[in-house]
Amino acid sequence: MPYPSTLSQSTPGVPVREPRSTTDGRLQRLLTGLAHRHGVPAAQLVVHDGGRTGSAVAGGIAATAKFPAGSITKAFTAALAMLLVADGDLSPDDPLGEHLDGLGAQVGRPTLGQVLSHTGGLPAALGAATDGAGSARRYLRACRDAGLVQPPGQCFSYSNVGYVLTGYVVEAITGMSWWEAMETLLLGELGIDAAFVVAPGARRRTGAHVSGHAVHAATGRARPVAQTLTPVEAAAGALALSAGDLAAFGRMICGGDGPLPPDLVDLMRGPVPGAEPFGLADSWGLGLAGYRGADADWTGHDGTADGTSCHLRVDPEHGRVVALTTNGSTGSALWTDLVAALRAEGLPVGDYELPQDLGRAARPAADLTGSYTNGDLEYQVDVRADGGAVLVVDGEVYPELALLRDGSFSVREPGTGRRIIGGRFLTDPATGTVSAMQAGGRVARRRRRAS
Repeated sequence: MPYPSTLSQSTPGVPVREPRSTTDGRLQRLLTGLAHRHGVPAAQLVVHDGGRTGSAVAGGIAATAKFPAGSITKAFTAALAMLLVADGDLSPDDPLGEHLDGLGAQVGRPTLGQVLSHTGGLPAALGAATDGAGSARRYLRACRDAGLVQPPGQCFSYSNVGYVLTGYVVEAITGMSWWEAMETLLLGELGIDAAFVVAPGARRRTGAHVSGHAVHAATGRARPVAQTLTPVEAAAGALALSAGDLAAFGRMICGGDGPLPPDLVDLMRGPVPGAEPFGLADSWGLGLAGYRGADADWTGHDGTADGTSCHLRVDPEHGRVVALTTNGSTGSALWTDLVAALRAEGLPVGDYELPQDLGRAARPAADLTGSYTNGDLEYQVDVRADGGAVLVVDGEVYPELALLRDGSFSVREPGTGRRIIGGRFLTDPATGTVSAMQAGGRVARRRRRAS
């Protein structure tokens, strides 16, 4: 029987619509210049500050065009789950196994709250279970067989798997597909026209969103790329959104318009003890990351799909929202420059700050050489006899691995040549030896020494 949605009945009135925005000449010049500098074919920007909303577009794209939002989808899936919490059908303390059969005793242990804060101990991804022929039953079986990478609640390890399972929990409770529940219970209430990069049954909706682009950092050439997300992974990354859509979601996080009660918004963004998302953010709540700002704590999420990079930052204390969508693989570098420019103009956007001593790094010890795994994701560290070292992530080489303080390390980004934080090595408290690596927020256990 279809789920009788009482959620919208608790928030009477018309769907939330974004306030009228104006094209801001200052923002327009800023976004156009940054898009040109980074070779990004198209971008959208919305800045809401002090009751005024300014917007800009670059690349001749419409302000309403939808961009594959990647992992920002996770924040929406978390909000969707919180709507079920508000309705009394779900609790953050519910173990996954209470709502999903077939996970087994081990994988059924993590609670919804642990999964949403990436402290559930689940693997990052399950490649073999996400091909075009994937099904919910097959995915649940693959989760059971893969097991956990660490005990639930032990520490932060970013997991697409957890959000796929959250989507299945939503389906089990509502009787709707994740797509139907997302459109009916959340997007419609926010006044957002639904768009997805993939639909049930492996159907792709290419006309519903702009194309992503692989940008060559040296030449600036941009090549269109197709989205590769599969239907089974939809709850972790299938939304396509405009910057205006992101801003509407951001205003809900500010505690304003929207179907989600303020106490659950606070729960989504409140830091979870022990959730230390090194390399991604300063803290993590139940679906939203935390970022330190000059005058307030900000919250939000980043998302990278095939050839796109999207970013959302929200300052609930002052009612500020910054939303950016880009359809180039260099969009993350554009975001970094945008944050610096907005800060220089008086808007102290919160963002994760990298260590300032990237140039003062030491060569790694040879005994770090080896393979580190998380599910089917593999990181290979190779320290050569001459002291040079590289990090290989599923075949992609990140050169010039160098150690920083506290066991963290930097590498060269292959596409841009920028020196970036690659992650950190973790030691076993009992032995003092390196037992794992945290890269991209994911904990990968050391498996073996390379020959």
